[in-house]
Amino acid sequence: MMKKKSISASKASLVLFLCQMISALDVPLDSKLLEELSQPPTITQQSPKDYIVDPRENIVIQCEAKGKPPPSFSWTRNGTHFDIDKDAQVTMKPNSGTLVINIMNGGKAEAYEGVYQCTARNERGAAISNNIVIRPSRSPLWTKEKLEPNHVREGDSLVLHCRPPVGLPPPIIFWMDNAFQRLPQSERVSQGLNGDLYFSNVQPEDTREDYICYARFNHTQTIQQKQPISVKVFSMDSLNDTIAANLSDTDIYGAKPVTERQPILLTPTGSTSTKVELRGNVLLLECIAAGLPTPVIRWIKEGGELPVNRTFFENFKKTLKIIDVSEADSGNYKCIARNMLGSVHHVISVTVKAAPYWITAPRNLVLSPGEDGTLICRANGNPKPNISWFANGVPIAIAPEDPSRKVDGDTIIFSHVQERSSAVYQCNASNEYGYLLSNAFVNVLAEPPRVLTPANKLYQVIADSPALLDCAYFGSPKPEIEWFKGVKGSILRGNEYVFHDNGTLEIPVAQKDSTGTYTCVARNELGKVQNEVRLEVKDPTMIIKQPEYKVIQRYGQVSFECIIRHDSTLLPTVIWLKDNDELPDDERFLVGKDNLTIMNVTDKDDGTYTCIVNTTLDSVSASAVLTVVAAPPTPAIIYARPNPPFDLELTGQLERSVELSWIPGDENNSPIRHFVIEYEDGLHEPGVWHYQTEVPGTQTTVQLKLSPYVNYSFRVIAVNEIGRSQPSEPSEQYLTKSANPDENPSNVQGIGSEPDNLVITWESLKGFQSNGPGLQYKVSWRQKDVDDEWTSVIVANVSKYIVSGTPTFVPYEIKVQALNDLGYAPEPSEVIGHSGEDLPMVAPGNVQVHVINSTLAKVHWDPVPLKTVRGHLQGYKVYYWKVQSLSRRSRRHIEKKILTFRGNKTFGMLPGLEPYSSYKLNVRVVNGKGEGPASPDKVFKTPEGVPSSPSFLKITNPTLDSLTLEWGSPTHPNGVLTSYILKFQPINNTHELGPLVEIRIPANESSLILKNLNYSTRYKFYFNAQTSVGSGSQITEEAVTIMDEAMASRQIDIATQGWFIGLMCAVALLILILLIVCFIRRNKGGKYPVKEKEDAHADPEIQPMKEDDGTFGEYSDAEDHKPLKKGSRTPSDRTVKKEDSDDSLVDYGEGVNGQFNEDGSFIGQYSGKKEKEPAEGNESSEAPSPVNAMNSFV
Repeated sequence: MMKKKSISASKASLVLFLCQMISALDVPLDSKLLEELSQPPTITQQSPKDYIVDPRENIVIQCEAKGKPPPSFSWTRNGTHFDIDKDAQVTMKPNSGTLVINIMNGGKAEAYEGVYQCTARNERGAAISNNIVIRPSRSPLWTKEKLEPNHVREGDSLVLHCRPPVGLPPPIIFWMDNAFQRLPQSERVSQGLNGDLYFSNVQPEDTREDYICYARFNHTQTIQQKQPISVKVFSMDSLNDTIAANLSDTDIYGAKPVTERQPILLTPTGSTSTKVELRGNVLLLECIAAGLPTPVIRWIKEGGELPVNRTFFENFKKTLKIIDVSEADSGNYKCIARNMLGSVHHVISVTVKAAPYWITAPRNLVLSPGEDGTLICRANGNPKPNISWFANGVPIAIAPEDPSRKVDGDTIIFSHVQERSSAVYQCNASNEYGYLLSNAFVNVLAEPPRVLTPANKLYQVIADSPALLDCAYFGSPKPEIEWFKGVKGSILRGNEYVFHDNGTLEIPVAQKDSTGTYTCVARNELGKVQNEVRLEVKDPTMIIKQPEYKVIQRYGQVSFECIIRHDSTLLPTVIWLKDNDELPDDERFLVGKDNLTIMNVTDKDDGTYTCIVNTTLDSVSASAVLTVVAAPPTPAIIYARPNPPFDLELTGQLERSVELSWIPGDENNSPIRHFVIEYEDGLHEPGVWHYQTEVPGTQTTVQLKLSPYVNYSFRVIAVNEIGRSQPSEPSEQYLTKSANPDENPSNVQGIGSEPDNLVITWESLKGFQSNGPGLQYKVSWRQKDVDDEWTSVIVANVSKYIVSGTPTFVPYEIKVQALNDLGYAPEPSEVIGHSGEDLPMVAPGNVQVHVINSTLAKVHWDPVPLKTVRGHLQGYKVYYWKVQSLSRRSRRHIEKKILTFRGNKTFGMLPGLEPYSSYKLNVRVVNGKGEGPASPDKVFKTPEGVPSSPSFLKITNPTLDSLTLEWGSPTHPNGVLTSYILKFQPINNTHELGPLVEIRIPANESSLILKNLNYSTRYKFYFNAQTSVGSGSQITEEAVTIMDEAMASRQIDIATQGWFIGLMCAVALLILILLIVCFIRRNKGGKYPVKEKEDAHADPEIQPMKEDDGTFGEYSDAEDHKPLKKGSRTPSDRTVKKEDSDDSLVDYGEGVNGQFNEDGSFIGQYSGKKEKEPAEGNESSEAPSPVNAMNSFV
């Protein structure tokens, strides 16, 4: 089934290229390769003959031409020279003949109407453009007219005339209503070619007052509107009623309301008409008929058929359209209008005339001196056009004489031309319907030969196929071509070669001995030139083992082979196809080097598989069919690890490689995925097996790379989805020959351990890397950037060498080379190391400290010179310590702190400073050896801060109206104390807070007696210290003034009354019952409003049960049942300090102003921990808890 593709495709492409070169030689100046040759002008671009321009925009009249030398341009207008230099509105584009007439800057388009013609001229002739007629477009307004309403009887015909203004070009007509919606058209109502709106019969729904004709002038993008036309349709019933009211004694109108009528033609009129159309145009014939019912139109051609594929019907078959008409379309065309009452017809006699069209247009002519040639100009038309010749734009009859030319009607004959015969000739073919103008030059050239094919071009072909060697050339006169093989070979002749007119040498059947260099020689009377090309003949690609027909059971595995032989210099690519399409994108399809394997075959894999081998020169293919059949019933499948491979065999033993093959063991119903190959080095590491490589499960041979001086044994392990097999039996041993080491030690480093040594270390080669016995290392070093010779020493198989007596911390170039008894390894690469480090010599200078705030400072220093570091710069260390507190003027134990800044950093931040203190610091540079000397101590001071809370607050000596307060100064004043601030407020029996009083106390005081207080009243006190920076943390305390004796005696009297004792017992009993109920509900998981709010807010400070006292956490009071009120939650300045409250809002992440949960409830409403800062005024208290209820009776 193997087939070989024909080489004819490449041959055909070469032949096509040669043909192109032949045609290019006819007009060589169209080729980029010949641009340096002289060329008469050629018009390449020009405006259309009939050029309608927009009067609002600049007029651009195009005229582009090419030639060598580049042509100059001139214009005529209405047959006379147009001097553009005298008209400021007209400019010519640079290096072009295109005119730009500036209308937008004051010019008027009407002033430039006329016929323009461009001339392009150089020393070899003159080419002219067509006559370009410039006319500005016009879109005039509709003439005013008085339109009478149209009153028409139902069923009658009607024509609404449009009569658009005459524009240039003619406008496009359409009918719309006042809402700018197109009027619906049908077989009954339609628009004619002249723009009128025709009604075959009117209906009552045609009544409307907004029939509007629009004319769209595309060139100026304007639309003109005719005045609306009114149409009123009267039915016979309404007309009879009107007449009966006035003429009651007649029944003349009593007939049926609408009279049916046979067709009559609204357009065209009469029975015959004529139509003249030009060849190539679109022929439009129209028939519109009136009648009731609406007539149907049909078209025929008398004595013939309507042309197929060029005939179309438009406007509900009222218009016959024939495109691209020719003289054969002349004849009589009949339209027939028919309804149930009769028919009418009209015959249109069509005559097709023709403007001139080319039969043979003149073509450029390139001649050599002394040659002959002809220019032919043949055109046709109806009537037949007249042919006239011009030379360089001048009628040939009055042009300068040229003895080499002779005019014979539509042909100019040239005989024995000379270089002065070069000119541009124009042929004009004209009749009453138009004209054609064509430029063709005669270019007489005298040029020596030149070969256009690149030198030393390489051609490659397959043996026994044709070889085409190109020798594209040009010269005038035409050169003769000769071919030689080799530099000094003889001229090629004989039947084994074919010589083409374009210079190509063809070897029909190339053989291997055809390979070589071929020389092409082109010569004419002006000179000779030669060019060499090379031919290589390659061996054909062959498939020596083709895929074979296979029948495989479903879910099995199949493999197709495709082993090839090819030319060693060609790189083949192998492609596999299934049923002439790409292989499915499925991992079951495995494409190997010379095979295709399909795993787990299914029914859809059935088909034809093709192996295609492609090279750059040829392609071969072979196919085979795969048939998939059902597998016979089998017992339950047992999956297991594969059996170990066996029969390991070593072949192709070479110094650095060997081929290992084996036979796979049983797969045990699970396909082998891959094989793992391991090796043992019996010489260096006997009994130790190392991983070598792995190959796919379809492969049973592998080429293994070996190292010298290793006693190899191999074993193979098969792997499937279940696991790995047992290793195979080892193969026979194979001892490779010794050789020089292939590699040098890795990870070479040079690091000194002392200031005067260099320790060179490396990772030693492993045993099999030695490649031979006697492994040693050549250690070499020299100081970098010093003109020293290498110092070398050979050491045994170790991994370290110490060089003593080195300067401190200088760079060294180091290399370590392996060698054995057979020689050295390749030259090693060099690494840079350093001798040992020593402590830095100098301290950083210019140490500056910038205090940012009371707890943070920034320190700067100048870097030390790198030479004084004497090691690898690791960074700088800043030592700083507190000398004393400025507020106490007392020294304490000095505790130094250290901050390390890595790298060459010259500044750092000192956090955690204490306010209003004196500090010292110094800076030291650090290298790998240690720290250098310290810089001089730098003293700096931190500014004041806010103080800590007073150390204690005690309230003593309560009386009826006074309390004595004593306090201790803050542990950390953080500055000079300016005063103390005392705030206090009363707490009534309902735990509401009274007005807040504030007192400022001098800083030197430590006690205060508060007088004029209320008797038997609880007060809450807030106390803090101040510096010039601000207030510090506060401390709180509560105290009660005592009762007077009269009140006490009254309370005792009341307490001894029986009714009071009974009342108190009843209240106590009720409270006990309430506590029991609450306790029971609590144990049952019941929730009451307070509990529900606690659960909803999930306050982390409320614990289910305190383990120490067994009370409910949400109702316990951590400070002897201090009042728990909304009003005590937030101070008057709306701030909460963390030092004062464990359940500060700050802990909840809400910020200092956060007071409410997402549902709007107050966060601290049910908290039983510390009090917050005071709040001014009395707020409504929270619902009392049972504990609070008890407290209210105390």
